[in-house]
Amino acid sequence: MKLAIFDLDETLIAGDSATLWLEFLAKRGLVSDALLAEEQRLMEDYYAGTLDMNAYMALTLAPLEGRCPEEVAPLVTEFISQHIAPIVYPQARERLDWHRTQGHRCLVISATGEHLVRPIAHYLGVEDAIGVQVEVVNGRYSGRPEGVFSFQQGKVVRLGHWLREHNVEPDFCYGYSDSHNDLALLEYVDKAVVINGDETLNALAAERGWQRLNWAL
Repeated sequence: MKLAIFDLDETLIAGDSATLWLEFLAKRGLVSDALLAEEQRLMEDYYAGTLDMNAYMALTLAPLEGRCPEEVAPLVTEFISQHIAPIVYPQARERLDWHRTQGHRCLVISATGEHLVRPIAHYLGVEDAIGVQVEVVNGRYSGRPEGVFSFQQGKVVRLGHWLREHNVEPDFCYGYSDSHNDLALLEYVDKAVVINGDETLNALAAERGWQRLNWAL
């Protein structure tokens, strides 16, 4: 069995789903301008490779606190329809379709919360997805993450958990990402493909002979 592993933000879609989600909530008065500003500051750290994921997840999951998953799910569905569907790269859909026709299993893995990653992956026709785990206490989101973050080396750790949980032993893995934060994952797979890579990742891809693709809307 062959496995195709896709990053989500800026790889399958032309944007960051967590940022767009917070902006979506802000328009409904559920998120403050101060929170949006702090999220943007933290995203600068992400692009620099210095992000404090504990701080980032505490901030971005705060709007979920006290809400039950059944309350949040319809908002996520509306969000995907309005803000994710228009920014899915056509080439991403084509590549996912190609892997399916080859009989490959597809997996989306992202450092965004699973409350967004799983529904977006399902919208893209991908059943398997890994995101940052979001704690639920007494049927309601606590606003806190739990477990190993699916970020940087943590993506490889969480992938290992997923492989064991699903009793999957691929004989070949493809990996797709735009970010140097996913270097550990791209080094793990058998075939690394860089999509609209950042400056650091493009330089590494050139050195290592990894395929580089430019996708556009």
